[in-house]
Amino acid sequence: MADDLLTARGIEVTYGAGGLFGSRGHKVLHGVDISIRRGETIGIVGESGSGKTTLGRALLRLVEVSAGELRFDGQDITRLPEGEMRPLRRRMQMIFQDPMASLNPRHSVRRILVEPVLLHRLAANPHDAEARVLKILDRFKLPKEVLDRNPHELSGGQRQRVGIARAALLEPDFVLADEIVSGLDVSTQAQVLNLLRDLSRDMGLAMAFISHDLSVIRAVCDRVYVLQFGKMVEEGPCEQVFSSPQSDYTRTLLDAIPLPEIDPGWLDRKSAIEDAASV
Repeated sequence: MADDLLTARGIEVTYGAGGLFGSRGHKVLHGVDISIRRGETIGIVGESGSGKTTLGRALLRLVEVSAGELRFDGQDITRLPEGEMRPLRRRMQMIFQDPMASLNPRHSVRRILVEPVLLHRLAANPHDAEARVLKILDRFKLPKEVLDRNPHELSGGQRQRVGIARAALLEPDFVLADEIVSGLDVSTQAQVLNLLRDLSRDMGLAMAFISHDLSVIRAVCDRVYVLQFGKMVEEGPCEQVFSSPQSDYTRTLLDAIPLPEIDPGWLDRKSAIEDAASV
């Protein structure tokens, strides 16, 4: 479709193929199809080992596919050399589950945020780059004092917001968020999810949200894809899939983790309570 930003058709990923003894490897993804429209947020769900994270990394070309086709903004990127992929990296960002693992512990937040802006030439000099950083810190309700701190000196919620800020500073078109609220308390989860929702709306971002928490997926996503053993077993609008699942596996997931009734305003109220407490 013309409004699809990112599509995968029949993609497979095999780990450990070839090698010294010609191993056939372990196939993790089996002919997966997925599409993400501009400005759309999709969810990717499944049990541990279902291939969710591998699929996300394949969409970003962080792992190579062994079969199938990937297209980004109409361009076939399946076998695109890294030199030609590099200009696209800014437009395809990932927010990791564990910010302590993805933020360099030896670098200050200033360096973590300013260097990517300079690297991608989004500012003419360090002074202009820091000015951009300060604006986004204000938007993310992070005090400017965090610039002089290292990641271990921040709270879990602050670290995750720094990770989101690093992605947002590069003005991407697509963001992959991999289990990014799983280690946060409920109020901080709501803040982070609300922030991502606002970014998607204001920047026109396409997002893929990987999570084992079906309530989170239901609250923030437009459509959902269900993976089982590396195969796509169901996809559709969230409300349709959750209210009338067609796959036995989806029904099993829903039975194992019952979904509460979602109040559309819960994210806003939780964030407002947290904001008031921080004043």
